[in-house]
Amino acid sequence: MIDTTVFQNKTAVYYTLGCKLNFSETSTIGKILREAGVRTARKGEKADICVVNTCSVTEMADKKCRQAIHRLVKQHPGAFVVVTGCYAQLKPGDVAKIDGVDVVLGAEQKGELLQYLGDLQKHEKGEAITTTTKDIRSFSPSCSRGDRTRFFLKVQDGCDYFCSYCTIPFARGRSRNGTIASMVEQAGQAAAEGGKEIVLTGVNIGDFGKTTGESFFDLVKALDQVEGIERYRISSIEPNLLTDEIIEFVSHSRSFMPHFHIPLQSGCDEVLQLMRRRYDTALFASKVKKIKEVMPDAFIGVDVIVGTRGETPEYFEQAYQFIDGLDVTQLHVFSYSERPGTQALKIEYVVSPEEKHQRSQRLLALSDQKTQAFYARHIGQTMPVLMEKSKAGAPMHGFTENYIRVEVESDDSLDNQVVNVRLGEFNEEMTALKGTILI
Repeated sequence: MIDTTVFQNKTAVYYTLGCKLNFSETSTIGKILREAGVRTARKGEKADICVVNTCSVTEMADKKCRQAIHRLVKQHPGAFVVVTGCYAQLKPGDVAKIDGVDVVLGAEQKGELLQYLGDLQKHEKGEAITTTTKDIRSFSPSCSRGDRTRFFLKVQDGCDYFCSYCTIPFARGRSRNGTIASMVEQAGQAAAEGGKEIVLTGVNIGDFGKTTGESFFDLVKALDQVEGIERYRISSIEPNLLTDEIIEFVSHSRSFMPHFHIPLQSGCDEVLQLMRRRYDTALFASKVKKIKEVMPDAFIGVDVIVGTRGETPEYFEQAYQFIDGLDVTQLHVFSYSERPGTQALKIEYVVSPEEKHQRSQRLLALSDQKTQAFYARHIGQTMPVLMEKSKAGAPMHGFTENYIRVEVESDDSLDNQVVNVRLGEFNEEMTALKGTILI
């Protein structure tokens, strides 16, 4: 039993870098500390505890983590500093050496953070507590309210894929998950707290069921039955794991939205092979075609990495032409970043930073074209929109079922409400449609 008296009336700040899964896990850490008596520090208030949840997907992410730690140590002198997340798992010794860091926790320790805080006395030097990747076994449940209306339900963790450019399997361990019954219970709890929308998150969510003998499709069917949750969104799912039966089910389901996020990474088969991806462009195109056959207005987001080792100008051109011909809505473009210990480093052909930038810009311009064309097709339609409280001075916004961002006049009473909105013209930034609420 942990003596929680030391935590009473203590304050904490939280800083998260990286993916939605990290944000979900930070929120769960915050909940654990709150239950022990720790409150979140107010703006400008000095905190007793700083928790940093790190990312390590690129070299830039590592750099941002170090900067964030330095900044928090400076802002909160004397605070007990805990660092966890992917960078902490991959480089625990480096993180422990940063001035002001007390404890570094790996992937296996993250969910048990409380027991590593001791009496909150500063350490002379940072202590790293991690488990080797092969021994990471635990699945820490997490269903947390984001800073908006939606909840993030962690359904799976870890990855067995070992793509040549990626360190995530080393940072998070092998694929594992909770049970469908536990996921349904957490979704029910989110509904009881007023949640209307849940995003299913994980590292490789289509792989759900590895540890429980269940399947992602079974999970989707079970969650669709949870009363009170009006909307689910499936976050990033590998194209080879997005089965036709899942697509068919979403097309007529009660609460799963016509919204998919599918990582492509490259539109060139030769580069996909170098990346050690588990599909080719033909399979990817068939998934997009299938979605559009049964849900013509579905939103499809796509991840693309530019400038990986081996991506010659000819290969990039092939990839660009392939993506240009796809009926997708938005591209999330990432510049390749070399990660220590990955197989990609053995590929000789290297793309210069200038060329990476140029390729990124071309794909981002293509993304804007596709997104704006998709939005434009819906102008004049009336659609249900889940509204979100706006930041001061900004218009209120929300999303349609197929993830079109809509701006309306601010009315705080509409926060977390689904209302019918007539979609009008683009806003000035061309990032949303202006909407009129129909009473």
